[in-house]
Amino acid sequence: GARKPIVLLRRRTPASGDVAPGVAPGSPDLGVMLPYTPLHRLLLGLPGDPPGPPVLVMTSGNRSGEPIVTDDTEALTRLEGLADAWLGHDRPIHVPCDDSVVRICAGAELPVRRSRGYAPLPLALPLPVVPALAVGGDLKNTFCAADDRYAWLSAHVGDMDDLATLTAFERATGHLTDLTAVTPRLLIADRHPGYRSTQWARRTAEARGIPLRQVQHHHAHVASTMAEHGLDGTSPVIGVAFDGTGYGDDGAVWGGEILIADYDGFERFAHLRHVPLPGGDAAVRNPYRMALSHLRAAGVPWSDALPCAAIAPPGERRLLERQLERGLNCVPTSSMGRLFDAVSSLAGVCHRVEYEAEAAMRLENAALTGADEGRGADDGREPAYRFILGAEPDGSAAPLTADPRPVLAAAAADVLAGVPASAVARRFHRAVTVLVREVCAAARQRTGIATVALTGGVFCNAVLTEGCCTGLEADGFTVLRHRKVPPNDGGLALGQLVVAARTKE
Repeated sequence: GARKPIVLLRRRTPASGDVAPGVAPGSPDLGVMLPYTPLHRLLLGLPGDPPGPPVLVMTSGNRSGEPIVTDDTEALTRLEGLADAWLGHDRPIHVPCDDSVVRICAGAELPVRRSRGYAPLPLALPLPVVPALAVGGDLKNTFCAADDRYAWLSAHVGDMDDLATLTAFERATGHLTDLTAVTPRLLIADRHPGYRSTQWARRTAEARGIPLRQVQHHHAHVASTMAEHGLDGTSPVIGVAFDGTGYGDDGAVWGGEILIADYDGFERFAHLRHVPLPGGDAAVRNPYRMALSHLRAAGVPWSDALPCAAIAPPGERRLLERQLERGLNCVPTSSMGRLFDAVSSLAGVCHRVEYEAEAAMRLENAALTGADEGRGADDGREPAYRFILGAEPDGSAAPLTADPRPVLAAAAADVLAGVPASAVARRFHRAVTVLVREVCAAARQRTGIATVALTGGVFCNAVLTEGCCTGLEADGFTVLRHRKVPPNDGGLALGQLVVAARTKE
């Protein structure tokens, strides 16, 4: 077909000799694509040409975190030192568009980034909406224009952390609303007060004299799954929303949430037990900080024999210990993404990240390699690691809490005993899969709901997604997972839209 996205495919074992080891190091996948421009075909060789190169390693023309460069003059400046040569054209690029990225998970397409070849093709909505613009989030930003029963998701914009991306975002919103003839009467944004996308929406709403509505992050994730499956919202679902960061209604950083949700609202049925997020972004960039925070919460000493403790500079360890004792700059978090980071560092897989979700991706790769010596494998036996699922001690109607402390303690014991990182990774993935099944069973018992929506960036992990789908379907659940929009924040705007912009028929 015409889409030709980058498709994430499992590396061969042993790896193909045509691909250098430095290509996507630590990733279980290689991104493979077919030529989609005449230039690609010329580079690879037309029939009758001398043989072209067996492999071309390609990347977008941009610095990390910045939008792609589309102007020849700008490229000479911004890409200086990165590219050895430039190939220009006499047709200027007016609309930048990154490559789309997909993977095949449990026999179906899973979008990781919906862009070239997919955007801005319309998505049918299960309910009519007023003309509106939903601005998404600050990571993997896409936005969404909609009117009546159709929505148009933008191409991938990127992370909203620099002026160039903000400028590209504003230019792209104007282009998409002009292209679709949508004149927004409503703007919709995330509830996070620090998001640049939310701040832009607030300024724009005030300037245009139109209302602004804000939608909770994980509610939007669940609603996005419901919308792409055509649910009209008359029946709620059990929404399993696992990601790295989302602003919670209590001011904490959420990310390990099980919600009972429809388009009108949600109940927080269960969540991961909160632990301190020491230093905010510093803990995201350095997963060993998250590992040490989780170990302290689990009562596990910071032994130098543990990779996450050994890698931390001694001075930083002392400061981190005092920081955790006093709660300084330690926002509580229930993030499943940060728990994956912690286990990745604890097992010695990844201690510092150069791109988002690197530690979790490397942990997934570790789970795919090596044998688990039978312990914790999906063979019906008791898992090696297990979360404790329980209510608050005071017996209140507060959400159930999934306590990861036994998982961390068991994983640390395995590491100290010399168990390979691959086995630790497999056992951890199994523990999360079992947790999802147990919480969904508890939710069904209380509510009678038998439909589960799996969403959030953590479900880009094929090992986890396939395990959860298989287990939940065996338990008699109908499982909804993303096939048209990404489970990560690239699909957030669609959920924001159907929560906030619906009209009454």
